[in-house]
Amino acid sequence: MVIDSGNIRGVNLGGWLLMEGYILRGRNIPESLFKENFKKVFGEKELRDFERLFRGNFIIREDFKNISQMGANAIRVPFHYKLIESKPYRYSQEGFNYLDKIFSWAGRHSLGVILDLHAACGSQNYDWHSDSCGKALLWKNKEYSKRTVALWESVSDRYKDNDSLIGYDFLNEPVLEDSDLPKLKSLYGILIKRIREIDRNHTFFLEGSLWAQRIDFLKDLLAENIAVSIHNYLPLEYTFNFSPFLNFPGKINKVLWCKDRILKHLEPYYLFSRKNNVKIFVGEFGINWRGGFWGELRWLEAVLEAYKEYGFGYTYWTYKAVANNVFPDGIYQYIPNSKYVNRQGPLYGWETYSGFWKKNKKDLGEFWKTNGYCPNPGIISMLKKHFILEPQAA
Repeated sequence: MVIDSGNIRGVNLGGWLLMEGYILRGRNIPESLFKENFKKVFGEKELRDFERLFRGNFIIREDFKNISQMGANAIRVPFHYKLIESKPYRYSQEGFNYLDKIFSWAGRHSLGVILDLHAACGSQNYDWHSDSCGKALLWKNKEYSKRTVALWESVSDRYKDNDSLIGYDFLNEPVLEDSDLPKLKSLYGILIKRIREIDRNHTFFLEGSLWAQRIDFLKDLLAENIAVSIHNYLPLEYTFNFSPFLNFPGKINKVLWCKDRILKHLEPYYLFSRKNNVKIFVGEFGINWRGGFWGELRWLEAVLEAYKEYGFGYTYWTYKAVANNVFPDGIYQYIPNSKYVNRQGPLYGWETYSGFWKKNKKDLGEFWKTNGYCPNPGIISMLKKHFILEPQAA
């Protein structure tokens, strides 16, 4: 699918092919730790059954229809390397089957697909969403880098001729010391060379370091069909609701945040794009929903208008989530306090699942489906308004 990076207007399918605690209203422990604990109780076979039930219900074809009806033209699909890699340099047909479904559903609903390696082998940052237990070992072990390149070779070879493919987001939010930046630059260079030998037509998305914030070091890697990806959640205290009762526009950390401030924050990326003749793609942005009483829609409108003014493409984070009091919410939210949410604790969210697994498998599968989630009309209306407008050229 030929979609210019600056014309991407879409949604992330977060929390599906890589599970995240807060999206399921639980603690942000790494997925591998959650599954390790589950496996200790039920064994390997039951863990595989659990994975299939979750992946087969959390996102289905109907969800692609929902996204298409908003006017979106793209989805960004975060995935775990273990979805594909069953053993080092060996790849899972079952994992590819999930991606095959995504491309089939996307094609039926006129959605382009960006594949996002959210958790690379060894972890590219030290956060839970890269399935890390506190270390970014991708930068410590050259074998992990080789496996990451080999994985992308396998993925690109399979989907390079698919009409719905937009491109490959090689690494989500890499984080490493400035002194180690040559390692990231080198890995990107190898990926560009090796994957371009397989696929000469689709876009490579290169994310900046420090959670996709710093991009200057990428300028030497830029070429045709390469876009630079940033993530935009500022100011975090407000968008993530880390400090309750903040408003937008309003003073946050003694700084007045308003549309002009957002434009000022994003201006260096715009200038970088002009100077280096490269498109900027905002792979993630979103806000914690507090009923709309604290200026959430004003913030969303301000950033969407900024993207339009600067000619940035974007995908909203995220499509669905259990309603939480921190971190970006889903466009679709699960509101009730069911036994699988259990907001009062002491176990809550996904850490309750093992207690219900044996007797409530069918019910748990139904709980994960979107038909039990409430669409957020304000967010949908605002996104739809901007999805259907052509971005202003940079």
